[in-house]
Amino acid sequence: MSRIGKLPIDIPQGVTVTVNPNNTVVVKGPKGELSQDVHGDMIVKVEGTQLVVERPSEDKAHKAMHGLYRALIHNMVVGVSEGYTIKQELVGVGYRANAEGQVLELGLGYSHGIFLVLPNEVKVSVLNEKRANPIITLESCDKQLIGQVAAKIRSFRKPEPYKGKGIKFVGEVLRRKAGKSAKV
Repeated sequence: MSRIGKLPIDIPQGVTVTVNPNNTVVVKGPKGELSQDVHGDMIVKVEGTQLVVERPSEDKAHKAMHGLYRALIHNMVVGVSEGYTIKQELVGVGYRANAEGQVLELGLGYSHGIFLVLPNEVKVSVLNEKRANPIITLESCDKQLIGQVAAKIRSFRKPEPYKGKGIKFVGEVLRRKAGKSAKV
């Protein structure tokens, strides 16, 4: 049996989980509301303060979906109760960021500024301090969406291995390469 799939999901206070007849799981909480369509073969049950995902057979496809849907529903429960936060750091001379509403403006050394319109579910803030790298903070209840937005921001200028310039996650360790060595 799937080690992840067989674990029950604890539903915290203030979070409501409903399973529709067409196997759509809707999770509502203080941070927002999320829904996920579950494959028709999977069985989703709410038992008191716990949610259980079961599979009908030991078929390989059912085994694969068992852990997947349990993880997706668990991420939704954590998202609407606690939320997710991703912090990114702009490393480089003259790199800057500015957020106005849902528009993020980035200056990354190109001949033009980059304007990125973010979805309404993602809140963005930028911390600009003197003598420190700008830090972009993304907050959302949807783990998949916030990860996709963070990957899009990082794709504008990935960290390079020689000086480490680019957009990196806070706390990320980069593999560095040695530069050219002088001929003796």
